[in-house]
Amino acid sequence: MSYIIVFFISMVPLIELRGAIPYAIAQGLPYVPSYIIAILGNMLPVPFIYLFARKVLLWGADKPVIGKFFTYCIEKGEKGGKKLQATAGKGLFVALLLFVGIPLPGTGAWTGTLAASFLDMDFKSSIIAVMLGVMLAGIIMGLASAGLLGAVSALFAV
Repeated sequence: MSYIIVFFISMVPLIELRGAIPYAIAQGLPYVPSYIIAILGNMLPVPFIYLFARKVLLWGADKPVIGKFFTYCIEKGEKGGKKLQATAGKGLFVALLLFVGIPLPGTGAWTGTLAASFLDMDFKSSIIAVMLGVMLAGIIMGLASAGLLGAVSALFAV
């Protein structure tokens, strides 16, 4: 049952794998199966986000109840896309990978995929970059959850 929870946590926007891995570690689940399940859960919505989210958001931006939220999502996707474009230039693939992979607030597979769709990146490159970024984020979160990053930083603390 705990693996199912890990899977669903990793699908939730803004939480994603960054919340699923620490949850799995806190529950005492083995790292490797938790890592794989969290990646699968985090990646499941990605193709749908790329193919449909932009169209749905643009359609709903002027609707009474959902308009403000949809506009917020559009702005977030455009802002992420512009940020990626500004820092990447022609290295957009690597920039998208790092944007998704470095676990900071507001980054992740959902935002990265939406940004890629707003930048009109091709589908295959977007999916591969996001998947590699999700894998990187999983490794970072696993190390952080296991306390290894804290131990390494303590070695270099003055």
